[in-house]
Amino acid sequence: MNAKPDMHILVLDDEPFMLKLLARLLTNLGFTNVAICDNGLTALEQVDDPAHAPQLILCDLNMPGMDGIEFVRRLVEHGYAGSLILVSGEDERILQSARTLVQAHHIEVLGSLQKPVQPQALFQLVEQWVPPAQAAQHLQGKGYGAERLAQAIEAGELVNHYQPKVSVSTGDMVGVETLVRWRHPQDGMVYPDQFIGLAEDHGLIDALTQAVLAQALSDSAAWALQGCKLKVAVNVSMANLTALEFPEQVTSAAAAAGVLPQSIILEVTESQLMKDLRAPLEILTRLRLRRFRLSIDDFGTGHSSLAQLRDVPFDQLKIDRSFVHGAHHNETLRAIFFASLGLAKELGMEVVAEGVEDAADWAFLQRTECDLAQGYLIARPMPADQILGWAASWRQRWAAEHSPPPSP
Repeated sequence: MNAKPDMHILVLDDEPFMLKLLARLLTNLGFTNVAICDNGLTALEQVDDPAHAPQLILCDLNMPGMDGIEFVRRLVEHGYAGSLILVSGEDERILQSARTLVQAHHIEVLGSLQKPVQPQALFQLVEQWVPPAQAAQHLQGKGYGAERLAQAIEAGELVNHYQPKVSVSTGDMVGVETLVRWRHPQDGMVYPDQFIGLAEDHGLIDALTQAVLAQALSDSAAWALQGCKLKVAVNVSMANLTALEFPEQVTSAAAAAGVLPQSIILEVTESQLMKDLRAPLEILTRLRLRRFRLSIDDFGTGHSSLAQLRDVPFDQLKIDRSFVHGAHHNETLRAIFFASLGLAKELGMEVVAEGVEDAADWAFLQRTECDLAQGYLIARPMPADQILGWAASWRQRWAAEHSPPPSP
């Protein structure tokens, strides 16, 4: 085990036995700098002490006086910059609410543990901790300006990566999702969370989407020439759906590349509420009339709702990763997953499960009627020139894992 012995850990629990147990578990796992507190006020004093300030806190939820929920709010007031692990005997739905609340306070929550705590589960969560400076550097980015982004689009610095989608029942790769990157001359590969919002806020999203679409169509045509016909999904911002000429632009681009509309899936994520439905509804309906496919992305999050399924002619539904990963052991996630899946099937829609990250997620999907799967277990996003090689290796992997047992 690769423990971080110098990390300052604080265990907060009102039960003396639990305090001693968690401290002993951490020590046995190689974490030697562990302090314990039996109440929130004493714990906050430790947070304020520069010499003993914890980098990670294991926090019980149900405590007399100041409970764990109030303690988290007080951590914000005290400027806590570390991470948190929730420990509780409460049910999973309460733990999920608490995790969401911690994240809303912009405190990193590594996860939660049910009592009695298992040593391996504890170690796996603690091992996820990284120094705040590294985490902040990743999250804050470089603060690019709109003018520099416009130059990048014009100069062709945006590059597409593609994440495969595979059939749950057959293992066949049937498509890819297009994920744009900015290949910055000085900073290297910049991820979309650093510039998509910037593009939407400064009127650059149309130019960005056209660049991404053109490259995706070109790559799709190149794969087809090599005998690999894939459905290529391109993300479309709600900001794209205010320009009435958008259907013509997409149609012309597909025709120029020699790609059939049926091979293109436009994935729509509604990150902002549609105040006026008329233009988006006209654009999306016209695209479906031209046989482009429409996918409602991250279903169940943001503003996506049953009203959208009623009003917009989507023919594919993507279940968000937050309802897929871990659904095999979480009753709440499982209920939401099956509700989404059943609804989509009743409406005759194809269903994609995002966030398939481990073998347990995959095994869970195989017991359902979900059509397609996407996630890190299958493949991470990759450049276009790696897709065909990956497809061949995936086919071998699938055959090896699903070959029949030898005859006796």
